[in-house]
Amino acid sequence: MEIAIHLGVHCTDDERLLRCLTANAAMLRAEEVAVPDPDAYRVLLRDAAGALQGAPASQETEDVMLEQILDDTRRPRRMILSWDNFLSFPQWAVRGGTLYPTAPKRVQALNQTFPNQQVAFFMAIRNPATFLPDLCARKRKPLAEMLGGGDAEALRWSETIAEIISYNPDIPLIVWCDEDTPLIWHEILEAVTGLPDGTTLQGWDDLLHHLLEEEGFRALHAALAETQAPAHRRTIIAHLLEEFGRPEALEDEFDMPEWDQATVDRMTHAYDQDVERIRAMQGVTFLTP
Repeated sequence: MEIAIHLGVHCTDDERLLRCLTANAAMLRAEEVAVPDPDAYRVLLRDAAGALQGAPASQETEDVMLEQILDDTRRPRRMILSWDNFLSFPQWAVRGGTLYPTAPKRVQALNQTFPNQQVAFFMAIRNPATFLPDLCARKRKPLAEMLGGGDAEALRWSETIAEIISYNPDIPLIVWCDEDTPLIWHEILEAVTGLPDGTTLQGWDDLLHHLLEEEGFRALHAALAETQAPAHRRTIIAHLLEEFGRPEALEDEFDMPEWDQATVDRMTHAYDQDVERIRAMQGVTFLTP
């Protein structure tokens, strides 16, 4: 069985993927793709990882886990699990100058929970210049406390991902930039579900409905009635976001008195360079517009 594990991260997905998949559960079930109830696996997998201590689960343990997660005795072709706390709870997402320092071992633990299945991991990354303020606001913690003595400008996703690959050299790891999600959401859904190219899920356009003014949303569907080619779809979406995007939905506004605009610009430039490093990494499939 294939298992797709969506890792988040925090402040990127906000359960959007899970809501879309749940709305399409019947159609996915017909394609032998299971979307279990999160309550059936989130605490269960956390506790199992602690109990296994990095060792692979026995066949008996794995079978018991799958029986508890799935609400059907039949094994599907693919199962999708999603939780932005798989890598860490948000208060520990940044520690010692590192983004998600526990990620390598957490991914290893999840992989070892299902040693006889084909497990792939999916995660979005986000510019630290907007990720950190959002994380601080949600946890109501000052930046210095969130960083734990680290330097915000030194944070690199490539370091975290390189460590994940080092601990887990044989796992498929699919990564994308959260900033690109509106343009490639269709492709993200296809990658996570493993469905054929061109499959359209109900509600795939919910994010764009939030980002576009009504006129732009109507124009989107009028344009897509004529073409569903991925490259054309991305071009259409990019054009409509520029012309009809809701500023309040597209623009990141935050209050970070420790930073000036030059700081944000440096962090953004460093993030762009970091993305190029990740795209070049062996073992990473990077989804791009």
